[in-house]
Amino acid sequence: MSAPLHSPRCLSAASPAPGTKLTHPGKAILAGGLAGGIEICITFPTEYVKTQLQLDEKVYPPRYKGIGDCVKQTVKGHGIRGLYRGLSSLVYGSIPKAAVRFGTFEFLSNQMRDAQGRLDSKQGLICGLGAGVCEAVLIVCPMETVKVKFIHDQSSTNPKYRGFFHGVREIVKQEGLKGTYQGLTATILKQGSNQAIRFFVMTSMRNWYKGDNPNKVINPLVTGTFGAIAGAASVFGNTPLDVVKTRMQGLEAHKYKSTWDCAFKIMKHEGLFAFYKGTVPRLGRVCLDVAIVFIIYEEVVKILNKVWKTE
Repeated sequence: MSAPLHSPRCLSAASPAPGTKLTHPGKAILAGGLAGGIEICITFPTEYVKTQLQLDEKVYPPRYKGIGDCVKQTVKGHGIRGLYRGLSSLVYGSIPKAAVRFGTFEFLSNQMRDAQGRLDSKQGLICGLGAGVCEAVLIVCPMETVKVKFIHDQSSTNPKYRGFFHGVREIVKQEGLKGTYQGLTATILKQGSNQAIRFFVMTSMRNWYKGDNPNKVINPLVTGTFGAIAGAASVFGNTPLDVVKTRMQGLEAHKYKSTWDCAFKIMKHEGLFAFYKGTVPRLGRVCLDVAIVFIIYEEVVKILNKVWKTE
């Protein structure tokens, strides 16, 4: 006689479809880290262009006329490798960032799922918010600060950072450890809303797709499509926060007294449109980013479930 559906033994021994089963946080950390590392290597040039456009303030003569001009000037001045300036800081950070994100999400969601392993949309939003705040404080803020400083440094007449570790050493030497935590409030707001929106959309679409069958398998193409939609939703939902975060982490962040002061000055001197600078390249990167991350994450979890048995 089989164990009742609601018993702990049944929950751990059964094999619900990805997204509804209780994924061990250890598996989530490993799969998330791998997914994050692969994704950033593929999509970084769009992140570079987005950051340059956001740093291009209207109060000075515009440095770039648009996305194409930014790419053209970068390649002309620094070669193709110029589009990968700051990649090392994201590679070093993206692996633990995704690991923390998915590990935290699975830990929180495992406390909220019902006896069938289901997670509703509201719970998905709460777990996503928790995952976003956690990754912001532990990984994203210092990583993004270093990345933005690297990219901003390249546009200077005399670049002073020779590489990742040299840059970090110089930043800490000149500004202390707090120099890697510029824009913490904006980063928490950005990452928290980012993951809340993405996991809310992913949870909603997974539940819609599976209907009354929690064991229905979602193939990678569908997962990628859902991920791209979730990514687009997060871009339109929080790009203003991303712009403020970028300004707060740039080399001229000293001009702003706080996150709120930065937002006020952007609105006063550049207008509402400035809060959506870099939206197009960010949209392209984030849609691809989220799609790739969720596909790799879920496929790796499937493999781990076969070779790593957890109760």
